Amino acid sequence: MKLSQFKFKLPEEKIALHPTKYRDESRLMVLHRKTGEIEHKEFKDVLNYFDDKDVFIFNDTKVFPARLYGNKEKTGARIEVFLLRELNEELRLWDVLVDPARKIRIGNKLYFGDDDSMVAEVIDNTTSRGRTLRFLYDGPHDEFKKALYALGETPLPHSIINRPVEPDDAERFQSIFARNEGAVTAPTASLHFSRELLKRLEIKGIDFAYITLHAGLGNFRDIDVEDLTKHKTDSEQMVVNEEAVSVVNRAKDMNRQVCAVGTTVMRAIESTVSTDGHLKSYEGWTNKFIFPPYDFTVANAMISNFHMPLSTLLMIVAAFGGYDQVMEAYNVALKEGYRFGTYGDAMLITDK
Repeated sequence: MKLSQFKFKLPEEKIALHPTKYRDESRLMVLHRKTGEIEHKEFKDVLNYFDDKDVFIFNDTKVFPARLYGNKEKTGARIEVFLLRELNEELRLWDVLVDPARKIRIGNKLYFGDDDSMVAEVIDNTTSRGRTLRFLYDGPHDEFKKALYALGETPLPHSIINRPVEPDDAERFQSIFARNEGAVTAPTASLHFSRELLKRLEIKGIDFAYITLHAGLGNFRDIDVEDLTKHKTDSEQMVVNEEAVSVVNRAKDMNRQVCAVGTTVMRAIESTVSTDGHLKSYEGWTNKFIFPPYDFTVANAMISNFHMPLSTLLMIVAAFGGYDQVMEAYNVALKEGYRFGTYGDAMLITDK
């Protein structure tokens, strides 16, 4: 398929700048994959589409406060530093992006905090905007991480949510079951689940499986090739443990619904499948890029937000729901006033 086939006009006012007041009260579009029928619901109604021994697979990655603002030695120029991942605990080495990058060279020192108490030295260039920083901090690692994160802010994707970060974002840009730190952006489909809704799903006999995929900035990177077979995605770290494997495979063997909550979950589970269609345990990296046509092996239902035009996330949803049906559903969503993006509304794609 071609990149241009995923283009549509998205008016700015359709992009959600804030989440709904309650997590489970965003809107939910239900797309029935076999018939193309569309229903309009509230997110908490998702409960009505699943039964005893069906499974939801969640991504339990935890977002850390990855965006910091510092100033450059001598000039005092304001620099945005986006933490991607820690490379070496002992040496306090971090892989980061800097902006504006042209001003930041190897050997430069950057100062953070009102009192410039945190200092980092640029020791390597990795990409045009990428740098390796060594933080000059004496003290235990836990103390260093705490001090570093205290200087950071919630890493809202400013390309989508174009406003300053607010105190509420620290909680709302995080799922209620986030526990394994490492993501720089939230797995957005998870944001719709409240504690009450999880409880009600549990009472109904629905099982949960948790995998971890640390969502990175690649989710927002522009694709610069028209032929999608030539696009390479960034690698992301992931873990699928034995417990998740047994919950999912049991449901598959019983012919139950297996629902992937979000594109990150879908990419993770499709990255580790055995030849007989069962999920396998795995710890490592994935750069799986899914676009239509694609045969899915593990999940037969999916929840996802309404994504940006030309995005890899839209491509995964279109591959799962059928290109024509999903693009038509997006048309309907625009007409019906659904909210798009990270804090937007949700879509359930199901065979039921």
